Amino acid sequence: MDDTLPPIFPRTFRPAIGECRWDGVAEHAYKEDGSAPFRSITRQTLFGDPRLACELRYFEIAPGGYSTLERHAHVHAVVILRGHGMCLVGQAVCPVRSQDLISIPPMAWHQFRAAVDAPLGFLCMVDHARDRPQLPSEDELESLRRDPVIASFLSS
Repeated sequence: MDDTLPPIFPRTFRPAIGECRWDGVAEHAYKEDGSAPFRSITRQTLFGDPRLACELRYFEIAPGGYSTLERHAHVHAVVILRGHGMCLVGQAVCPVRSQDLISIPPMAWHQFRAAVDAPLGFLCMVDHARDRPQLPSEDELESLRRDPVIASFLSS
């Protein structure tokens, strides 16, 4: 433990203890079951420091899993660490793979989907004081599905 910082601050070094797992970092459920539609995803909060006002989190989606289709008022920065899959950001559906960087602007619908043959693991940097996710209404979902590419993505 780094004793030079008050206990509210993170340790300065957390060694890796396996593929995309870190010493002293708990793995949690992505969200409460039933709170939103998602499948086979976990999260770890790797870094949070009030002096920087952000959090760095790691999400891992099992093969064939996906994150919630949602939007927020805050911006995200996502870096794919391992695996491959697809993502929706706004009106764009893109393939993603290791080392890709995805910028998610405020109020853009977004979702990540892992390929069926590999997990998709990514770092996500967000503001520490962020708003709650918004799920699409039936009308918003219908509007998104008018685009055949997005419709195909959402039904995969």
